[in-house]
Amino acid sequence: MVCNPELHNCVSQQLELKNVHIRAGDQLKVRGVILHDAERFEIDLGRSADDLALHFNPRFHDDTDGAVLVCNSKAAGCWGEEKREINKPLQKGTDVKVRNTFPQLPLLPGGHEVQFPNRDGMDIISYIKIAGDFKLTSFKIC
Repeated sequence: MVCNPELHNCVSQQLELKNVHIRAGDQLKVRGVILHDAERFEIDLGRSADDLALHFNPRFHDDTDGAVLVCNSKAAGCWGEEKREINKPLQKGTDVKVRNTFPQLPLLPGGHEVQFPNRDGMDIISYIKIAGDFKLTSFKIC
């Protein structure tokens, strides 16, 4: 990640992990800062980039809804139906903790819970990607 602190101008970063082994009951904890000029970021959990149990994608300038939290899944490279939440649990420039106890759902600041099903019934997560306008400060698998 490259930043100019005076301008709050940062380049998006990406973390991609393959061959991890997260099973039912394991917990993923992600902490970071949403950039001041953020457009969007994503946290993907699944078997691969083409098979995702969860695509967690806060968008701050969506063409349809403005600021929106989008969740989806992907099977064999095909996206499912988006679930869109227009209430704004995430704000630009803020510190964020996202916790996921697989196969349950991410929890956001203030106790806001996102309801999203494990559509394909994945029992093991082996792929994680965190990308976009988000400065990752902590990543744990417990």
